[in-house]
Amino acid sequence: MTESQHVTDFSSSSVAGGVGSDAPRVDAHDKVVGAAQYAADRIPENALFAKVVFSNEPHARMISIDTSACLDAPGVVTVLTAADVPVNEFGLTMFDQPVLVGLHGTERSAVDPGVSRWEADKIAVVIAETAEQAAAAAALIDVTWRQRPVIESLDEAVSDEVLIHPEAGSNTYYELKIRKGDMDAGWAAADAVVEGTYEVPRQEHAYLQVEAATAWVDDDGRVTVETGGQWAWEDQQQIAHALDVDPNEVRVIYAAIGGAFGGKEDMTLQIVMALAARKLHEMGIHRPVHCGWSREESIVGHHKRHRATIHARLGATTDGKITAVEAEVLLDAGAYNFTSNKVLGNAHLSVAGPYEVPNAHIDSKAIYTTTVPGGAFRGFGGPQGAFVAETQMNKMAEKLDIDPVELRRRNVLSNGSEGITQAVMPEGVTLPQVIDKCATEADMDSELAPGTPFAPVASLPPSRHAVVRGRGFASGYKNVGFSFGFPERCEAEVRLHGEAEDDVPTSAEVFHGGAEVGQGAHQAFRQMTSEATGVPLEAVSGTFSDTATTGDSGSVSASRMTFMAGNSILGAAEEAEKAWLNGERPAIGTFRYTPPPTESLDPETGSGQPNFSYGYMAQAVEVSVDRETGHIRVDRVTSTHDVGRAINSRLVKGQIEGAVVQAHGYVLSENLRVDEGRITNPRFSSYLIPGIGDIPEHVESVIMELADPHGPWGARGMAEMPYITYAPAVIAAVHDATGVWFDEFPLTPSRVLKGLEASQEGPRQN
Repeated sequence: MTESQHVTDFSSSSVAGGVGSDAPRVDAHDKVVGAAQYAADRIPENALFAKVVFSNEPHARMISIDTSACLDAPGVVTVLTAADVPVNEFGLTMFDQPVLVGLHGTERSAVDPGVSRWEADKIAVVIAETAEQAAAAAALIDVTWRQRPVIESLDEAVSDEVLIHPEAGSNTYYELKIRKGDMDAGWAAADAVVEGTYEVPRQEHAYLQVEAATAWVDDDGRVTVETGGQWAWEDQQQIAHALDVDPNEVRVIYAAIGGAFGGKEDMTLQIVMALAARKLHEMGIHRPVHCGWSREESIVGHHKRHRATIHARLGATTDGKITAVEAEVLLDAGAYNFTSNKVLGNAHLSVAGPYEVPNAHIDSKAIYTTTVPGGAFRGFGGPQGAFVAETQMNKMAEKLDIDPVELRRRNVLSNGSEGITQAVMPEGVTLPQVIDKCATEADMDSELAPGTPFAPVASLPPSRHAVVRGRGFASGYKNVGFSFGFPERCEAEVRLHGEAEDDVPTSAEVFHGGAEVGQGAHQAFRQMTSEATGVPLEAVSGTFSDTATTGDSGSVSASRMTFMAGNSILGAAEEAEKAWLNGERPAIGTFRYTPPPTESLDPETGSGQPNFSYGYMAQAVEVSVDRETGHIRVDRVTSTHDVGRAINSRLVKGQIEGAVVQAHGYVLSENLRVDEGRITNPRFSSYLIPGIGDIPEHVESVIMELADPHGPWGARGMAEMPYITYAPAVIAAVHDATGVWFDEFPLTPSRVLKGLEASQEGPRQN
């Protein structure tokens, strides 16, 4: 059961179907009836099939590889190895990963391509007439390895006894600092101190559509890859680098995409499938080649949310004013960087919380291990940092006997506040209003009703006396857009159509590179185009996510796309209007939006302006805990968000509910197990994402619209926000119910029971 409400100071849209309309998504019908064409569905009739071969070696050096038996197998057309890769390196933010592990490529790349550092490092691509033939032949590849030590724990890694990337000089390869104020004075002023070491787990993205791609060389000689991702332009750049060609010789097209959540921001099939298409073309074989992963290949073969160990210390006065924050963040990057350096930046900023902190000492480090890499995942380091910051605040509230909401009110950032990086927060800080609204809507001052029995285990009868209830609260913030000085941009083109005598356009087209990964982006683009041009929504069409026809949108990540796309569409619409008034038909406007600049942080002090905008959120959670089984039921979630302006409130509500459910799995059930560098539960039978019977009983989506000064129509990005505060709110609610703090999760029944048993006071009666 769900409901939503608005708090807004805007009037409705002036255009039918424009900004503020709850118009149905343009892709809704096809997705509901199963007609939408995803990358896995778009297999040409004459396609060949590819099998990507993983090394299955967490840490080993290749001594030899023999593909002769594979090449002789029935149906095999060719086999790609490292010898087929012109520049054997890739990486979204640093080139530290070989395209194919093998015996070639050292002279063209910084990373040694002869070492497998992850069980899913790729060593070959087998192309055959059928998928079955490709899979059978792949098993015939004979590889000799020299084993190297598996470095699975952070403690082992930081010792640097075994260097996973010798070219980096240390397994601790990226560090950030914050040195603010006077720590001695901060601790001296503290009347109370709370301290803890927190463990946050990995998480699998579990998107509906697993990785798939089809590749060919088109009539213009371009290597073309049709797949699903989050930034077609970056895919194009990465492919071109590895193939050693001009990016204009590569075309990337996105089919329908069944979810991403950051998991499709980095490369999986894009480069190897482009290599396959080019090799077939060079062999005189002008047929497309297709590859689709199984769920198991997907879980093993792409990055995860980072696990981390975070030690934190918080000081405050008796009246609840923060005096000092100290933290050390150790982020497990896994075998390769992917986006770990950028994720670390967000964790680094969020571990102090959205509060005025006069004195801070924070060290954050990204560390290589020979395990599954960490990378982008909804929240991008924010959930890890917020779990620690908000749990520390809730522990402090208990220690000082101050209401948790009130403690936040006394410390929260507001307009004009100096942030943790010693820069004034960008204008439009609305967290004080968000906290108050959430507390009111959640009835935080009311008494909880007694617990009611529930039967989470079919073989056990429900017990009324075993159930205890609790309530928890958390607040937070998340950057909108890329950070730390990245050259942020977003391009759009708008075309207005009509006759020469028409005073106003009769239809409009928008061309935009932004990906539709399930969040409703393309619907929002059309609505914003409608609003910007005055053309009714039904007369607005769109062309999206094709590097041959759309510009560089930047990634669909960092809660940035609505903000960035809206501003680029506004600019393009203005240019098109000028052309229309000049009599051009069609009237075409193009625009590249650049937001206010950001800064990289000073390496010694951490000072600088890392972001140009933030979104703000608060959540209250009510839970029931069965003390006999350890099961937890989330009874109510009040999820409150300032979205600046809801382009389509139905889509906003969907993002809130989806994020809550995804965070619910992160906190309560999703337990990715890695042993000796290998994932041991790469199936949904043992990696438990929430089913329909597991999700919260009631989610109330409270949508506030307090305009961002730089946002299009005041809009802020918000898709990551509901995720960030969920874990600490649940942890606080479980503590309220049981009297036990949990400094690690997921809160599986066995972990809950162990915590209850270990508590000296025992579970609380209520």
